[in-house]
Amino acid sequence: MSDPKKHMKTKFIFVTGGVVSSLGKGLASASIGALLESRGLTITVQKLDPYINVDPGTMSPFQHGEVYVTDDGAETDLDLGHYERFTNARLTKKNNFTTGQVYDSIITKERRGDYLGCTVQVVPHVTDEIKSKVLSISNGVDIAIIEIGGTVGDIESLPFLEAIRQLRYDLGKENVMYVHLTLLPYIATAHEIKTKPTQHSVNKLREIGIQPDILLCRSDRPVNADLKNKIALFCNVDRDAVISAEDVKSIYEVPLVFHREGLDEKIIKLLNIWTRAPKLDQWEEIARKINNPRHEITIGIVGKYVNLQDSYKSLHEALIHGGLANSSRVNLQYIDSEEIEKRGTALLKNIDGLLIPGGFGGRGVEGKISAIRYARENKMPFFGICLGMQVAIIELARDLCGLKHANSAEFDPETPDPVVDIMETQRGINSKGGTMRLGAYPCVLKKGSKAQSAYGTAEITERHRHRYEVNNRYREPLEKVGVEFSGLSPDEALVEIMEYRHHPWFVACQFHPEFKSRPLAPHPLFRGFVKAVLAHRAQAAKGSKAGKKTAARGAKKSGKTLSVNETDKA
Repeated sequence: MSDPKKHMKTKFIFVTGGVVSSLGKGLASASIGALLESRGLTITVQKLDPYINVDPGTMSPFQHGEVYVTDDGAETDLDLGHYERFTNARLTKKNNFTTGQVYDSIITKERRGDYLGCTVQVVPHVTDEIKSKVLSISNGVDIAIIEIGGTVGDIESLPFLEAIRQLRYDLGKENVMYVHLTLLPYIATAHEIKTKPTQHSVNKLREIGIQPDILLCRSDRPVNADLKNKIALFCNVDRDAVISAEDVKSIYEVPLVFHREGLDEKIIKLLNIWTRAPKLDQWEEIARKINNPRHEITIGIVGKYVNLQDSYKSLHEALIHGGLANSSRVNLQYIDSEEIEKRGTALLKNIDGLLIPGGFGGRGVEGKISAIRYARENKMPFFGICLGMQVAIIELARDLCGLKHANSAEFDPETPDPVVDIMETQRGINSKGGTMRLGAYPCVLKKGSKAQSAYGTAEITERHRHRYEVNNRYREPLEKVGVEFSGLSPDEALVEIMEYRHHPWFVACQFHPEFKSRPLAPHPLFRGFVKAVLAHRAQAAKGSKAGKKTAARGAKKSGKTLSVNETDKA
């Protein structure tokens, strides 16, 4: 391991969690980063995952939620999405590592002979490897925020907790602090919040040798002063270090709640840092827009992982950002594509716009194709992402080009018309981990297209995660029926964006724009999609109003008075 003293300019905040999972360590870490940036500090954030997979790339979304992709092509934990959305940090493969990566590195070194003469052990070899990876991200930043996955007490987390315990010894108390996120459950029958789970969680940390400096106490209601005093006493922390982390309407209010609780002030005091006063105007503006929208729309997301909405976490947030850019609340209706296969497109009648997200495998694909046809024929705004673009190509090829058996080679290797086919560079690859087209690639936009209008520029860079592409043999017949390939790779070999000309907004892309959307900088395509949905809704409302007036005039001529319900039906 490198000499820890070389990293003394950077201070470290370690975020742990206790009692139960899914309390929001990722959001807490991201919010701490946002608050420290608002004070003029530079930060980075890292996630340490205890599972033995090398990365989440081969895990089911039902197991792990979405796989977030960085510019350099790392498949990472979804919490990195929170870090990038809340802060200015631009993360790389160094910002997420797993037990699998740690042991892979150690075993490689052992086989190479790096440990000749030594018995390789958890302490010091595993802990040194963890410390080395933590220290590797610290160059050039004031604060490094490190989130430890899992909960205190998990056997998988023990080497990580031991490593961060050692780092305080290595770097000094003034350079390392521990923030512990824990649960304060409200027991309805007793009509009170219980602190025992928090006390036990802190005791478990202290058994390991870590005394938390700050407690973030998750609750569905405010934590009063008496409870804070009790927690401070029994958990051996300062009274002003017990922070109420109550539920909020929007995750983008979390930095403001933490600031009101004095979290950022306590952090800079404990780390002995001088900063400017915080500037939180932008976060306050976001909260105002979220709580006081001028418009409201409903967008249907037709996918196959809808039972776990974390599967589409970045997508969900990007649509919220698109709403912020248009002063609109965006209600999301998740629709299982297999249900459309069973029950038909009637499931789409109460939405204002359709989005088909990414995914893998053929399950539910025919439902997505039916949904796209419904949106195309009814002039409903449509946005396809990754697989969403591929199934849009299949739908258009089947219905407009007359290629009735058109399909993707992924779903039907024997199709006579593989309008979507595997990339040449992917043929013959058997290893599934980290072998797709991953990370940021350039794209050139066609002048006058909806995509170019949305971006306001001729060239862009976006993040990818896929194996299959539009088959170039079918580009010409698709163009003849109205498809416009409005975004291509610089060498024009790969389709990145397609549009359908005979439609108000029918846009799909091969990349994942949701990974680059931020509440303070909504992605152009999501901003444009929400704008199109608002226009469609306004037009529909205008048409409905005109229809009612026509019906009322007809009734007046005939001498009949329509009831309110009859007018609505008309």
